[in-house]
Amino acid sequence: MMEVVSDTVATKFWHVLDDGRVQCDLCPRYCHLREGQRGLCFVRMRQGDQIVLTTYGRSSGFCVDPIEKKPLNHFFPGTSVLSFGTAGCNLACKFCQNWDISKSRQTDTLADSATPQRVAEVAKQLDCRSVAFTYNDPVIFHEYAVDIARACHEQDVKTVAVTAGYVCPDPREEFYRHMDAADVDLKAFTERFYRKVCGGELKPVLETLEYLKHETNVWFELTTLLIPGENDSEREIDEMTQWVVDRLGPDVPMHFTAFHPDWKMRDKPPTPPKTLMTARQIALRNGVRYAYTGNVHDEAGGSTYCHQCGAKLIGRDWYELRGWNLDASGRCRACGTRCAGAFEGSPGTWGRRRLPVRMSAGG
Repeated sequence: MMEVVSDTVATKFWHVLDDGRVQCDLCPRYCHLREGQRGLCFVRMRQGDQIVLTTYGRSSGFCVDPIEKKPLNHFFPGTSVLSFGTAGCNLACKFCQNWDISKSRQTDTLADSATPQRVAEVAKQLDCRSVAFTYNDPVIFHEYAVDIARACHEQDVKTVAVTAGYVCPDPREEFYRHMDAADVDLKAFTERFYRKVCGGELKPVLETLEYLKHETNVWFELTTLLIPGENDSEREIDEMTQWVVDRLGPDVPMHFTAFHPDWKMRDKPPTPPKTLMTARQIALRNGVRYAYTGNVHDEAGGSTYCHQCGAKLIGRDWYELRGWNLDASGRCRACGTRCAGAFEGSPGTWGRRRLPVRMSAGG
């Protein structure tokens, strides 16, 4: 019997196979579904002879965060971002830090609801410079994210995707046509890691990164969670950062963040701060102009420096800005070199605050 689900909308990235199953063409998993079956992501399901999104308009919660928490250090620094996610994910990362959301198979997780227009209006009312699709991958709630992006742009609110970049070419093109910025998790630089630890493949992620750089105007930054003994070798970081400079250019910021034991990798120790600092130095040595450490207290590793003269452009202590040495056009006040990114005349003043927001209570 077909499962009866509310909040469903039709989708278009699928086709019918010769054996009667329907193939989802949203991501490289290409789930083959019979009547009533859900894809690995949980939120996309076969209903009749099509794939539907079962969680349109539903969220696991909304919260106003600093943009640096995404992490994005070069996209309107210091501003606030209205963040939310849904449930499910199209990867199966054993180390997931948001597993209670991304691995959820319960629609009870989706306790809040909001139309795209409501999300945009609340973001505007709260003076959020942007809305972020985060906590779980927005690729899987593609239709909801795109509709919210359209509504946000009508309110002059930017949109941010926090994603693993695991998506097929056609939906990728449509999705990023509506995004202003992205933080992409480059989880490792080996197919072994993606297959063994994430249940996916590296190649489609690299294709997404090259697409973003060469085919769009989306501002994007990269984040790699370094896990002891899995993806933290100096050789792998060296190869990864060389690839980034060669294929994406030196201006794409890279964040190396600390792992803490969670989900199905509780046997691994936390990442030593020295590992992050070494990764940052390797990136800088290979020509990455903006390399950062994250999830540890490291003011030097969290700050932005001019790649030309070395002056500190943006000082950061955790998510708090401690200095600002960019002019109104985003150039170094010491030497005039432009810092890559999206900047306004002055930084935001949101700081490190976190403000939970209840959408449905207001309408």
